[in-house]
Amino acid sequence: RALFAEYAAELSDPEQRRLYEEEVAALERERGVQVRFVHPTPGFVLRTSQDGSRRCYINVCSNALMGEPRARAERGGQRWELPYSLAPGREELRPGGRRRLVYDVVFHPAALRLAARSARFQRLLRDTALEAVESQCGVRLDRNNAAVLRGVSYKGIPQAPVIRSPLPGGAPKPPEDGESTLPPF
Repeated sequence: RALFAEYAAELSDPEQRRLYEEEVAALERERGVQVRFVHPTPGFVLRTSQDGSRRCYINVCSNALMGEPRARAERGGQRWELPYSLAPGREELRPGGRRRLVYDVVFHPAALRLAARSARFQRLLRDTALEAVESQCGVRLDRNNAAVLRGVSYKGIPQAPVIRSPLPGGAPKPPEDGESTLPPF
């Protein structure tokens, strides 16, 4: 028990998390990949059901690493470009032992500010989040009964997904002696 309590305390320590992220970024740089951790800032939560039977929650969050929303004028209105990051769905235990599915969809903070001022833009953000989960995770969500939970800004334990992008020049050459510390990418 003491070892498990020590492990749990280490996982929740922000200094340990920062050190872990630095180590992961250094390892990925050796492979020629830039890594950025997307720490979600809570926004609002959508409650819906997946495949008609399982309740699930979609956390609509923000992070400044995402691209800003842009509007393009078109005949009859505007077309919005809403860049987002979608973390893979995760199953979490609720108090009482029941399980819940949680998805995080992360937009730029400006998108959430626009949604707070405009009901139409919030509907656009909700529809984009639902569509993102359906298309990227291969599930069917109940769009008719999807509802924003009042007074709840985040469900579950926040997890930071990773954005990977290749570094200019690619991966560095492996050592001549053939002893690489990393497995092939």
